[in-house]
Amino acid sequence: MAAIAEVLSTVTPIRPGPRGSDLPTCPVCADSMVAAEASAFVADDVVSYLWTCDTCGYGFVTKHAFKRFACN
Repeated sequence: MAAIAEVLSTVTPIRPGPRGSDLPTCPVCADSMVAAEASAFVADDVVSYLWTCDTCGYGFVTKHAFKRFACN
């Protein structure tokens, strides 16, 4: 049986992807968080995220404002 392997580059990009750099860490235990527990639209261009740390249970809220794009 033949095996196929993928070779990944060891060169790190100069700038990480936008999602990877925006993920928060817990301010209490410094554990990294992957996904928000909940999200809600606060205004037309603002989304609020509820984060809860799996390690220590600390919870906090972040807000993200975005720009709307007009379709032609």
